[in-house]
Amino acid sequence: MTRGHIIRNILRVGFLCIVASFVLAPMLATVLGGFKTNAEIRTSAFALPDSWNWEFYGSIVSDPMFWRYLGNSLLISTLAVVLTLIVGAAAAYVFAQIRFFGSRMLFSYLLLGLMFPFATAILPLFIKVRDIGLLDTYWAVILPQAAFSLSLAILLFRTFFEQLPKELFEAAYIDGCGYVRFFWRFTLPLSTPILATVGVFVFVQSWNNFLLPLVVLNSREAFTWPLGMMQFRGEFVTEWNRTLAFVTLTIVPAIVFFLAAQKYIVAGLTGGAVKG
Repeated sequence: MTRGHIIRNILRVGFLCIVASFVLAPMLATVLGGFKTNAEIRTSAFALPDSWNWEFYGSIVSDPMFWRYLGNSLLISTLAVVLTLIVGAAAAYVFAQIRFFGSRMLFSYLLLGLMFPFATAILPLFIKVRDIGLLDTYWAVILPQAAFSLSLAILLFRTFFEQLPKELFEAAYIDGCGYVRFFWRFTLPLSTPILATVGVFVFVQSWNNFLLPLVVLNSREAFTWPLGMMQFRGEFVTEWNRTLAFVTLTIVPAIVFFLAAQKYIVAGLTGGAVKG
């Protein structure tokens, strides 16, 4: 290895370490903040605590409502993922395999959702959810989240499906396999990388959503974890140590889900990047 290669590798590793520090530093401060007093958090956010006090983490874990918030978020996120995967994959399969009049225009229309900010639709969305009687229910969060995730899901699915071997479909069609059967028996089993990629994106987005549950959920029993975090904020004081301990415990499922699917994410994003 030449001296130039060594220098480039050192610079590359150094740059990656700097970028990683911007990601890991806030996470480290959040984890350590759950062991500190409010005074320590204000004066030394990134330093180690004077004493490792497990009281704040213990009080969160021992609170039944914490598990209720976590269960609500898990249920809503899981159903949003399942709904997005089924509808998005089916729609993208039609655009990728079936040519019909207006397909390109309809596909472009669906992609407009990528440029439509979620916050601008919150008022008409609230009115529509109220009119159909879904306020303060899980479906008031699940259905809009799945709908707003469909544009990206369809784009990624269609790009991936178009790269599947055409010969496979032609052979199956000759054997009497129709579009629906081919979708369930061949397309989906071959699409594990893109299914995992879209699933991770939708799950994390749904898991961290704050605005929509805030608007459509009223009862505390239906709150997701971002809304549950508001209980530590009072009119005059905020319990930052309990808040940071709460955040640390609630981001663990999202991180575990991401790590479990990370090997599929790159394959899913790059699977349809190159034609041929």
